[in-house]
Amino acid sequence: MFKRIASTRLRVVAAAAALTVAAFATAAEFNGSHPDSYVVRKGDTLWDISAKFLKKPWLWPEIWQANPQIKNPHLIYPGDVISLAYLNRVAVQPGPRDEAPVNAINLSDIEPFLKDLSIADSYEGLPYVVSIEEDHLRGSAGRLVYVRNLAGAQPGQRYSVVRPSLRYTQTRLASNAKYLGYTEDLDWRGKRLKGDTVDWDRQWTSAALMEGPMELLGYELSKVSTGTVTRTGGDVTSVLLDDEYRDVRPGDRLVPVQAQPYDLQFFPHAPRSQPPVGKLQIAAVADGMLYGGNHDVVAISGGSREGIDNGTVFSVWRNGSLAVDRVKHGDFHDDVIGRGGRVQLPDEYASHVMVFRTFEKVSYALVMEGSRPTRVGYTLKHPDAVE
Repeated sequence: MFKRIASTRLRVVAAAAALTVAAFATAAEFNGSHPDSYVVRKGDTLWDISAKFLKKPWLWPEIWQANPQIKNPHLIYPGDVISLAYLNRVAVQPGPRDEAPVNAINLSDIEPFLKDLSIADSYEGLPYVVSIEEDHLRGSAGRLVYVRNLAGAQPGQRYSVVRPSLRYTQTRLASNAKYLGYTEDLDWRGKRLKGDTVDWDRQWTSAALMEGPMELLGYELSKVSTGTVTRTGGDVTSVLLDDEYRDVRPGDRLVPVQAQPYDLQFFPHAPRSQPPVGKLQIAAVADGMLYGGNHDVVAISGGSREGIDNGTVFSVWRNGSLAVDRVKHGDFHDDVIGRGGRVQLPDEYASHVMVFRTFEKVSYALVMEGSRPTRVGYTLKHPDAVE
């Protein structure tokens, strides 16, 4: 009996010691100026709340889940009181439950990119619109479109009408082992734009073209409309459009509608594996020429193949330049000064981003916060990187 009691006490003491260590580790992540408590407000996000009292706001899941009284940090509601005073432990005093719980991020910032964009390795083999009802050039809700290669379709099945809008590529130059990527806008048929041709329906903008052997990362498919199969038979399938989003053109492609193709809750975490240095870059910025700021959406030149999943957090860095040493080389033209006459400047931190939708070779991420704009071509590193 004595041995059993001693053993039990030993386990209790060990558990208490482990809890003390956990509390110390948790306290080490708090800002010194954090308040004693915080009342959750409508419009808050878990990231923004954590940024008020954590040195690393992307670590909030690990810290909050260390507290057993918080069953699910995603079930924190406006009106809840977050207490930080007792041993620097996070605790939640429930408030009213008459509003939706707060999320890690504001879903309205990314909703169009969750619902309307996807990445595919190719699009040429997808079924396509060959004509519009009554030989119209474009079709909208209420009109029939006629589709080829929609084998096996049955009346009542739902499809999304999509249009290739962007082509992602990347190369690794043998001369300096650097990764370089670029994007190209596509016309309404999915063909690469040439010369001064511009498709004003494009959603993303192009980065600078780089020469070298390219790896195709994928094609961005933008949703144009949705429709329901009404008639099948022969080589042509009739689909009735029911979405006013954008006009449908001959050449647009069809993919099956997915009931829930994306996550609605996100747990920020560090990358689960480290890809080759420089491999991950900002490939594009939504609705901007080259730069993006807080709450802008960016595309990353990596996906599940590189171990990225939804919630992965990266820090974004401006690549340090090779500056000419003018003190040493005077007014010589830059072109005649080799690498030996240049100084490698350090990388500079720009922002943190969190991935919210992942494909095999490309991911979409949201700029969470930063000290300077996020630019196409900037490199991604571990969220705690110091250089």
